[in-house]
Amino acid sequence: MASVVLVLTSLEDVTADRVIEALSERGAAVVRVDPADVGPDLVFGFRLGQRRGSIWGGPLRTASRVVDVEAVTAVYCRRPTPYTARFRELPRQSREFAVAEARHGLGGVLHGLRGALYVNHPSAVARADFKPAQLQRFAALGLRIPATLVTNDVEEARKFAAEHERVVYKSFRGLPAGEDGHAGAIWAQRVEPAALDDSVVVTAHLFQAEIPKTGDARVTVVGRRVFAQRITAPDGALDWRRGDWSRLVHTPLVVPESVRTALHGYLASFGLVFGCFDFALTGDGTAPEDWWAIECNPNGQWGWLPDAQAIAEAFAAILTGEDI
Repeated sequence: MASVVLVLTSLEDVTADRVIEALSERGAAVVRVDPADVGPDLVFGFRLGQRRGSIWGGPLRTASRVVDVEAVTAVYCRRPTPYTARFRELPRQSREFAVAEARHGLGGVLHGLRGALYVNHPSAVARADFKPAQLQRFAALGLRIPATLVTNDVEEARKFAAEHERVVYKSFRGLPAGEDGHAGAIWAQRVEPAALDDSVVVTAHLFQAEIPKTGDARVTVVGRRVFAQRITAPDGALDWRRGDWSRLVHTPLVVPESVRTALHGYLASFGLVFGCFDFALTGDGTAPEDWWAIECNPNGQWGWLPDAQAIAEAFAAILTGEDI
């Protein structure tokens, strides 16, 4: 039975398109599936036991392809559509039931294919998706991190602000979708101590001492391969993501060996194969002490980077077993 790479993502995903193209150039058999298509456009019949033994097998059929899941040797879990979108027209109770059944049934099989390499496995992404855990792991691996406070106590926030020359607020997550269906973001921003009031108690907040940075770094790690770019915003913005991305200046960057080692250790500790790391840089970035770890997105974007093609080829290499 020929091996297959299964790509789990939505229909419109240009980042996944890059990886699929790189896989096709290697002659790999690729099947692209959006699990939220469950219904007439996505049907399956998975079996376990008796002749199948302890390995799930059986057909997974899309409108154009069919694959026996037993043949899947690697799974690229990119950004599938949430099941809630598939069942949004149903009454609430029926919708919640259908979503749970699809997630635990179809998702349960697709996330449990024995022997398959997952990049990354959804459960590993979930474990690694909490910023407090990320920062703690960075520190344990010897990376420098900004002084950090997680609190809903205004007095603790004021005390922290008094201890540091400048303090930055960051949200833990982006804004959820609004009534128009569009999600949003809250950019990193400086905090004026006088603006801290009793509204802090409503929920958790992340405050950090601001690093006097000379630039930022986005480091994309795929298996043992490391791709790094210095990012400079022409206007010197605190958070480069909030401006015009077409004006950002990208410069290839060499990651110090001790930092590279820490990044590989970080991914291994969470059971990840891939991650997008963000750093604040001080000095010229050549010394390990110039690198301040900010966060790691275990399913981050990289398609916009100048070295995106090389990154796509690294994904294809690892998904086909060429670079494990």
